Amino acid sequence: MKLVIAVVQDQDSNNLSDALTKADFRATKLASTGGFLRSGNTTFLIGADSAKIPQLLDVIRENCRARDQLVSPISPLGGNADAYVPYPVEVEVGGATVFVLPIEQFHHF
Repeated sequence: MKLVIAVVQDQDSNNLSDALTKADFRATKLASTGGFLRSGNTTFLIGADSAKIPQLLDVIRENCRARDQLVSPISPLGGNADAYVPYPVEVEVGGATVFVLPIEQFHHF
C-alpha cells in the first residue's frame, strides 16, 4: 500500500479530480499555496495498492500539464520599494509534484 501526495495547480484540479474518480481512485483534496509564486495549489492525498501506482501516475500525468505564464514578481520585503519596478516574468507553472510513500497500515471506516 502506498500514499501518493500530488501537488497540482488549481487550474488542473477539477480535471484531475474527475479523472481520479473515473479511474476508481479515492482522493482527499486539500487547498494549499505554493511558496515560490504564492499561488493556489491543490494537494491530493491518495491511498492505492502498490500495483496500481503506475496507472495512478499515468492519470496524474495526463491531467496535469505544465504551461508558461507571466507573473509579476513580489515586491522585496524590508527594502526600498520606491526603486522597485515589477516587470512581469515568464515562468513555467503547472504540472504536478508527486510523492509516493510506503504505508504500514490503512484503515477505511
